[in-house]
Amino acid sequence: MPDRIVLYTAKICPFAQRTEIALHEAKAPHIQYQIDLQNKPEWYAPKVNPASKVPAIAYGGPDVPADQPSPESVKLAESLILVEFIADLFPESGLLPADPVQRAQARFFIDGVSTKLLPAWFQYSQGKASAEEYYKAVEHLQALLPAQGFAVGAYSIADVAITPFLARARVTLLNDLGGYPQGEGPKVLAELTSGNGRFARFGKYFDDLLARESFKATFDEAYITERYKARYANARQA
Repeated sequence: MPDRIVLYTAKICPFAQRTEIALHEAKAPHIQYQIDLQNKPEWYAPKVNPASKVPAIAYGGPDVPADQPSPESVKLAESLILVEFIADLFPESGLLPADPVQRAQARFFIDGVSTKLLPAWFQYSQGKASAEEYYKAVEHLQALLPAQGFAVGAYSIADVAITPFLARARVTLLNDLGGYPQGEGPKVLAELTSGNGRFARFGKYFDDLLARESFKATFDEAYITERYKARYANARQA
């Protein structure tokens, strides 16, 4: 039986949502503590994560309030490390494929998310790159998808890694927020999710990810939309 898990998270943060999704998939008992990223508690960096980022986990140690973390608990951070940690703690979740080839494929897919999709999205959403450059990153991942199912067939760490970012891209594009040309967002979203044409396979994958219960249980769309509208309010100003 795994030890006590306290997750330090923030609803706005896609990296933190990765860990929340993994814990939900694993049906892992845990305590959540929300960190206000604009006003972090003074104790957070010295007692939990010196980098002062979320997500972080305090593992084990005595049963103390989350805002009074014990030095006896092990502190762990970085979303992809935490996702694999949860997969290792709860192997019955199936998050980490048992087959070594599929495990490598899942990690290769995650590498594409980290090195291609996310940089391309951040550039595009800030108006510093074209939609076509973002499409090319999506095509890289689409080419890795099997004909059916998720990134390596069964749901895995690869799908956990990408889901929060696609969900936030959907909110951004649907509401036409960002530095790209006004009116372009909904068109790009339709191109990616219509289930036809260039991104037919990716569109189905996109839908399947957002239909997953672990995603729906950890995503507050109204909250994210409100925060993103404020974040991108001046994105198109010269």
